[in-house]
Amino acid sequence: MISLLPDKLAGEPVRYTILDDATDPSLAVKNARKLVLSDRVDVLVGSSNTPSSLVLADVALESRTPHVSLAPMDVPANQHPWVFVVPQSADLMIGGVLEHMQKKNVKTVGYIGYSQPWGDQVYRSLTSLSGKYGIKVLNDERFARNDSSVVPQVLKTLALKPDAVLVGATGTPAALPHLTLIERGFKGPVYHTHGVVNDDFLRVGGSRIDGALAPIGPVVIYKDLPDGDPVKEVSLKFAALYGKLERPGPVNAFATWAYDGYLLLDKAAAAALAKAKPGTAQFRSALRDALETQTSGLVGTNGIYRITASDHNGLDSRARVMVRAQGGTWRAER
Repeated sequence: MISLLPDKLAGEPVRYTILDDATDPSLAVKNARKLVLSDRVDVLVGSSNTPSSLVLADVALESRTPHVSLAPMDVPANQHPWVFVVPQSADLMIGGVLEHMQKKNVKTVGYIGYSQPWGDQVYRSLTSLSGKYGIKVLNDERFARNDSSVVPQVLKTLALKPDAVLVGATGTPAALPHLTLIERGFKGPVYHTHGVVNDDFLRVGGSRIDGALAPIGPVVIYKDLPDGDPVKEVSLKFAALYGKLERPGPVNAFATWAYDGYLLLDKAAAAALAKAKPGTAQFRSALRDALETQTSGLVGTNGIYRITASDHNGLDSRARVMVRAQGGTWRAER
């Protein structure tokens, strides 16, 4: 997706340096330090996984470099003033999941999540918000991203007879608990987070994953949005770019976050360039300030961003819809 982004920000040439952290936080730190110390970049963008993004946030704070995260993470703006998070927060999306559960008369939910920060974030959101919807959380089972079996966790969960199960994971690893639940006879709904809305999750799960429910930004179902909807207009432009990748299947959520990150930086850079030259500490500071004060109301593919000094994400309930996996794609859940 990065290869399709414009080669200019606010009319100025931009150079993208891409380093792969292989979902390894220690490598992410090494990469980030190289970028800020050797390459002297004006902004860090990434990572697409929460553990790596969390350590990038620390490098951003130390080096006073703006950081635009492409992974959902809970970092208070007053503690990490250099970090701006593009994806929807866990609270926002799990709120949507619980709202859907309530409509479907779900009273109890089991939880199987990552044994790392994203699993923690999802569980915190689930337990802190569930009471509002009259839903009881029965357990807290965890698994590692590279585990090959989650049978013990699934059996413990099923023994509690939950009405529904929420899987707090991302990408292809999230398919493992879902498939194991089905194999062990679970008939209730299985919910996921917005981190599973990609081609690989559907490919690995195949038809057995049909029925999986997840919250996501409206871009994934942009064709169903009414004409004149501002998000639909931006999504059409994104879809034209994404189509050049010639990848079959639905839109990848991570690609939409990368695109929205570009839009935020493009608007902020226009204000920062009026104050300083790229490649300087003054420009990095001006860019951070502009992201915080000059991007409110920006329409992205996922919603309308209203970033403030206390909220470095700025999305609201308009940035979520519920979708269901069906026939190798994601369809709007009515």
